[in-house]
Amino acid sequence: MTARTTAPPPPLHVRDVTVRFAGLTALDDVSFTVAPGSVHAVIGPNGAGKSTCFNVLSGLYRPAAGTVHLGDTELTRLAPHKIAGLGVARTFQNIVTTQGTVADNLMLGRHALSRAGFTASALRLPGARREQREHLARARELAELTGLAEHFDAPVAALSYGDRKRVEFARALCLEPRVLLLDEPVAGMNAAERVRTAEVIRTVREELGLSVLLVEHDMGLVMRLADEVTVLDFGKAIAHGTPEEVQRDPEVLRAYLGTEADGPTDSGEDAA
Repeated sequence: MTARTTAPPPPLHVRDVTVRFAGLTALDDVSFTVAPGSVHAVIGPNGAGKSTCFNVLSGLYRPAAGTVHLGDTELTRLAPHKIAGLGVARTFQNIVTTQGTVADNLMLGRHALSRAGFTASALRLPGARREQREHLARARELAELTGLAEHFDAPVAALSYGDRKRVEFARALCLEPRVLLLDEPVAGMNAAERVRTAEVIRTVREELGLSVLLVEHDMGLVMRLADEVTVLDFGKAIAHGTPEEVQRDPEVLRAYLGTEADGPTDSGEDAA
């Protein structure tokens, strides 16, 4: 399968972002950059602000202070659909799929890219039918890339938990994003499903050349996949660096274990 773009994605800059809810500071002056084509992980103990960070990046929350830029374009005050249109797609912690087949769900992801108007589509004019075939072919390519090809025409309800998670992943890819936000992509999976999904993430990054920002509790997956890691604790960024560097950082050890004796392990267990 051929990637749709050859130019590298722009960097995603998060600068001095602060989010407050009724006096509670969920994010406190958080900054980091997702380098073009990299896998960047945001980790931290429960309640550290990871999901809040994702909601800011995708436009669901607006920060009290700070900015988010995709290259030179500021995303901070844009609506979610406008951010998605600029090339930022996301998944959610909980599975979000609709009734119907895998193909139906993936075609929902292609809807935002449709150029045919409502009337042309309703009347099934030749241009609209041709575009529909092209979108379906691309959805099939992305199903193959994410390991769903054999299930393309199967009902989503009949799939395993891990496959349903990958349907949501593939649907996000159907937006042709430049930056993909993965919110706990292996949560609830068994060991075999986690390994398979990790390989899919690695393959997608290599084949499509996009940037990946992930929140994940599986520290083994983070340590194997991430080029860089940002660690949050009580809404503040307490460490940045390579997986090896953050594993040894005293502040990270205290945040996870309350001690400097041992760090997060590469066991694949839930450590965040």
